[in-house]
Amino acid sequence: MTTASIERIQAAYQALADEARARREQFEQSPLPKIHIGMATCGIASGALETQAAFETALAERGIDAHVHTVGCVGHCYAEPVVIIDYPDSGFPPILYPEVTPGKAKMLVKLFLEEGDPRFEHVMGATVENEMIPSVMEFSRFNREKRVIMDRCGRIDPEQIHEYIADGGYGALATALGRTPEAVIAEIDAAGLRGRGGAGFPTARKWRAGRAASGSDKWIVCNADEGDPGAYMDRTLLESNPHQVIEGMIIAAMAVGAARGLFYVRAEYPLAVRILTTAVEQARQIGFLGTGILGSGLDFDIDLFQGSGAFVCGEETALIRSVEGYRGMPRHRPPYPVERGLDGRPTVINNVKTLATVPPILEKGADWFRGIGTADSPGTAVFSVVGNVTHPGLVEIPMGVTLRELIFDICGGIPHKKQFKAVQIGGPSGGCLSADFLDTPVDFDALTRAGAMMGSGGMVVMDEDCCMVDVSRYFLDFTQKESCGKCTFCRIGTRHLLDILRRLTRGEGREGDLAQLETLSRAVKQGSLCGLGKTAPNPVLTSLAYFRDEYEAHVKEGRCPGRTCRTLTAFYIDLDKCARGCDACVGCCPVDAVFTTSNRKKGIDQQLCVKCGECMAACPPDYDAVVKISPTALAPIIERPAEKKS
Repeated sequence: MTTASIERIQAAYQALADEARARREQFEQSPLPKIHIGMATCGIASGALETQAAFETALAERGIDAHVHTVGCVGHCYAEPVVIIDYPDSGFPPILYPEVTPGKAKMLVKLFLEEGDPRFEHVMGATVENEMIPSVMEFSRFNREKRVIMDRCGRIDPEQIHEYIADGGYGALATALGRTPEAVIAEIDAAGLRGRGGAGFPTARKWRAGRAASGSDKWIVCNADEGDPGAYMDRTLLESNPHQVIEGMIIAAMAVGAARGLFYVRAEYPLAVRILTTAVEQARQIGFLGTGILGSGLDFDIDLFQGSGAFVCGEETALIRSVEGYRGMPRHRPPYPVERGLDGRPTVINNVKTLATVPPILEKGADWFRGIGTADSPGTAVFSVVGNVTHPGLVEIPMGVTLRELIFDICGGIPHKKQFKAVQIGGPSGGCLSADFLDTPVDFDALTRAGAMMGSGGMVVMDEDCCMVDVSRYFLDFTQKESCGKCTFCRIGTRHLLDILRRLTRGEGREGDLAQLETLSRAVKQGSLCGLGKTAPNPVLTSLAYFRDEYEAHVKEGRCPGRTCRTLTAFYIDLDKCARGCDACVGCCPVDAVFTTSNRKKGIDQQLCVKCGECMAACPPDYDAVVKISPTALAPIIERPAEKKS
């Protein structure tokens, strides 16, 4: 490429960037208060739309001028709706408010924006000891993170392309267009970028294979078919910062030599589909998609395909079959998709997070990226941390951070003074690791050695009350239903595994069940065609290895140590703790199993009880009278007869 061509590309980008920065400076320099409201799915589900309406109504009623700025997810999903108020004239830094209901929104308009009181008690992270309002970046969820692909999440409006450009967006594309495809691939190779979809395959190796593949009309496909229970990283990125993924996709197309791109997004993500559709159209209108991108010789455009929600379509060949109009079922490889993929043409498929990592690498260099993480797993990892953890949500950390630091220091540890029991990593096909593995670094290889996997980034934390047999049953139930049925081992083997686990949770275990679980699990792993079947037994094998005593209790004693399996659990009321006249448990019972005794205390009719646990949830913490026990080991407190009131 000639020097004149490079200068023409840079000039075209600079003109767009100057215009976008001018709009941003006008917004940032405005003395008016700026109210940033998180509008990703987690925020909307918690009432962010109502909160936005309340702010707008209150501002209008009080005659206050302010900017109401909708943004994506900031990561504090447990605190939604999250609002950040930046009021320059107040003298305070930008303040983050959690759980902003419509009522709290009206209060903040009146007391803070009108009267100058920031309402210290409602500020997230404020403490009486330091009497200071912390800045947003002082929270542990931020100052312990290293944000690369989530850096703009919660800061920009995902439906306004100029906000992304003003923050440096599409600058990496302009840089890439001034290089050769081989140089771009070499930069990604030097950075050591590995696929963030689960397998950790070197991205540069896949791109080189795609570029070397013979044939025209090559495809670049972004795999956004995120189906792991509890995982929502890809969805949030598309809802919060879609243009970074689009930019990475265009760079990949330039490197591979593709002229056509496709987003494969599951239809269960309607907000992501809408925002992504808008972003693609904006990129097309401004000249980042189409013919002669930024005055270069690159022609590339993107379409969007909505998947029907089959978990197996996260596998490359099944995804391709789905797009082609067939039932999503994996096929034998080779040929690999980079050789013969969509419509028989060379197809490079990358995950959302992988493509979102490409622009920062080209912008800041391979050495910068190598300086984050570990030698074999450079960069960051994005996790959706859910389950029994104080601060669930999205976290982006450098590779190599230990599970202990992630769960306890960043996400606040286990709530309600419970003990940590296990963490399940890697989605339904990941492994369950015990407390002995808390000091394991989070990277591709260390997790694999421990028996788990990085997967796409789903992480489920479990406390002492979880039953590992029931956890295995839950994940096997998911993968068994999602099996396409093509492989005998996967179709029938997972069903047999699930049948055994169901019997164990009912207290109907048999001698030899544990040995059969291990044998079947290994057979399914070895005999299945795709990653779904090969990894489906992982929760069983790891929980058997690290929590075998729980399995033995189910088989030999018909007892659930975690008191979770319904058939092996009973709810009783401790009469010494039960308060006279308190009817909290009576009103919540859906089957009227709670009765009042002659001395006005309560009891539970075991013949009627459906073991829903509502009575335990309703019992006031000061009393804590409802106990959950194993019927085979009745405590003395519940052996006393309780007469029903006549």
